[in-house]
Amino acid sequence: MSQPTTMRRVAAISASAITALALVVPGAQADPPEPNLRSEAPRDLKIGSAVWGQRDLLGYDPKNPTEFQRILATEFNSLTPENDMKWAEIHPEPDVYDFSGADAVMAFAKANGQEVRGHTLLWHSQNPQWVTTASAGWTCDEARDVLEDHISTVVGRYAGEIYEWDVANEIFQDDWDAGGVRLRTGANPFLKACAEDPVALLSDAFKWAHEADPEAVLFLNDYNAEGINNKTDAYYALAQELLADGAPLHGFGAQGHLSLQYGFDESIQENFERFADLGLKVSVTEADVRMPLGEDGEPDAEQIALQAERYDKMLEACLNVASCTSYTVWGFDDARSWVPGVFPEGYATIMTEEYEKKPAYFALLESLTDATPGKSPRTPPGLNG
Repeated sequence: MSQPTTMRRVAAISASAITALALVVPGAQADPPEPNLRSEAPRDLKIGSAVWGQRDLLGYDPKNPTEFQRILATEFNSLTPENDMKWAEIHPEPDVYDFSGADAVMAFAKANGQEVRGHTLLWHSQNPQWVTTASAGWTCDEARDVLEDHISTVVGRYAGEIYEWDVANEIFQDDWDAGGVRLRTGANPFLKACAEDPVALLSDAFKWAHEADPEAVLFLNDYNAEGINNKTDAYYALAQELLADGAPLHGFGAQGHLSLQYGFDESIQENFERFADLGLKVSVTEADVRMPLGEDGEPDAEQIALQAERYDKMLEACLNVASCTSYTVWGFDDARSWVPGVFPEGYATIMTEEYEKKPAYFALLESLTDATPGKSPRTPPGLNG
């Protein structure tokens, strides 16, 4: 072997060694990670997504996550169980609780440095058959006993681990014919059994949840509750009544399920401010923006731009109100969106089925980036392995 050849090989080996050392030496320069929703969120704002643990998180391996799980961990610092804490899944029989899906959400959140919003303790929908059947003959006392057991058991299991709970969900029914709203004393089995004084039951539901977890922030939550309208007027009056009764009501959540078939209520910030003036936290809890699609199943450019604008307007209202604690999208990808199964609409989330980021995603990212003070870049622990 000639000396020049030997020299070249030594030089090549030395260069490789230096490169390898640069990869492991602390403080070595590396490309910074791309900003994401989680990294750009202000410290006092949780940016969240709904997730169905039973479907997407069972068997989660932090060292080998699916693409969905990787995005969920990277983009969000808050999770809401989409279905896992609803009655039908978590309390399927009178004396049976199934925590498998909810526990999967909690475990994923813990592994990735995320917090959890609990959803939901009192709702007229997705109740198990034993509730819908038995409730037909319940007295108010019997309904109260069942509800208290459920709230105490579920909230108590996760005491100290869930930062917000949707205690009462969609308890007002839009009554367009009457030009107003009314409590769901017909559809909600618990309110129906206690129809003579449903507010007393609601007040106690909050008290039971608070007793089970004094640290959790307890919310009223509903759709069509973004701006000032008949429904939010009813909630505003109810909130005052509950607070006067000493109920530990702490927050009001506007779901944010919007459709491009309807206009956008520009009074959302004003609405949030009036609930904040009562001493309540406010949140956007279930945001998505659906739309009618053409024969090819695709939106047009105008729809895509308008969707981005509406997502962002909900976020801006939240950012502009100091008491807004969280902004949650109801799933981030179209493949898992609940919308097409319920409405003849689609394209409702911030990413496509292939996880391509839509303009709506970038609109949210830009607004979060502009809200620079208190920014909290954090790397999900589950992605370090």
